[in-house]
Amino acid sequence: MDKKIKNCVHLTPFQKKVLLATLEIPKGETRSYKWVGKRIGSKAYRAIGQALKINPYAPEVPCHRVIASDGSIGGYAGGVAKKRELLRQEL
Repeated sequence: MDKKIKNCVHLTPFQKKVLLATLEIPKGETRSYKWVGKRIGSKAYRAIGQALKINPYAPEVPCHRVIASDGSIGGYAGGVAKKRELLRQEL
């Protein structure tokens, strides 16, 4: 999947970094937008959310595992209910 992301011409370098960072999140676990930001050296948390929103490889690239720092579910392009379901299935 790394190679697919790196070679995708429809993603910016920033978006590629975000998606590659999400691949590091283990199944059944979550990480915050801030965690992703630290992994890629950025404090642009809203931009990270936007990059996850357009993830063309979901759910193989697990953007559903990224949540807000306060533990709230955050957004999901497929809807919050779908995000909750994907997370529940991984437990």
